[in-house]
Amino acid sequence: MAASPPVLLAAYAGAIFLASVAGGWLSEYGAMTHRRTQIVMSFVAGFILGIAVFHLLPHGLERIPGPSSFETAALWIMFGMVAMIVLLRVFDFHQHDFSAEAAARGRTSARRHGLFGVALGLGLHTVTEGAALGASVRVGFVEEGVLPGLGVCLAILLHKPLDAYSITGMMKHAGHTARARLAANLAYALVCPVVAVGSYLGAGMLGPIAEGPMIGRALVFAVGAFVCISLSDLLPEIHFHRHDRGKLLAALAVGIGLAYALYLVEAMAMHAGHGDH
Repeated sequence: MAASPPVLLAAYAGAIFLASVAGGWLSEYGAMTHRRTQIVMSFVAGFILGIAVFHLLPHGLERIPGPSSFETAALWIMFGMVAMIVLLRVFDFHQHDFSAEAAARGRTSARRHGLFGVALGLGLHTVTEGAALGASVRVGFVEEGVLPGLGVCLAILLHKPLDAYSITGMMKHAGHTARARLAANLAYALVCPVVAVGSYLGAGMLGPIAEGPMIGRALVFAVGAFVCISLSDLLPEIHFHRHDRGKLLAALAVGIGLAYALYLVEAMAMHAGHGDH
């Protein structure tokens, strides 16, 4: 018997919490090398991009009713992209590389922006991820999908350690105590799970009439945000890197391919489920 969506959401939230804490914990034991960081970022960015296109977008379009559904979806995708661009412009929080090479090139945002602003930007960006996770699991609850929200969970699961690594890494550079870094790490790790659970329960309280259109808009808003998050990791490095092009492109392709493979598995499972009825 398959696990119910609330149980799956609890499992997803727990896994994301642990992954985020682990990412912050790793910063206490030295920074990753520049090359490894960029390869991981390329893979994760490709996976997030694939999840946005192959998972969030189709589910979002299905939930937006009316003859102007595509226009509505396009508008909310743009809202998501603009919202994330504004956050990046105001807080400049998407910095994951604290290697010696990145520091030598002046690419660590801890030196250019206040720690509070970076933490606030990451927090707001995490709220978007949590809402996307809660909405995607709610869609699975309505449609009786197999492992609803798995792709979105994995995208957040892979990306969250990088964000937590950024926060604790910047705090370490700024001279904050180990206790303060631990408290910030735990607090940040809780944001996404709490928002995911809240968005899931909140959508259920709205009732079926309001639930569908609202979830659809939330999902396509997340499409814009996820695409922006992915490209904010990828595009700057295209100009920064003149080496390791093959490795970085391969990591990107693997990430996108994994997202598409999950989409195919989900599609086959849904088709088999409908065939049994």
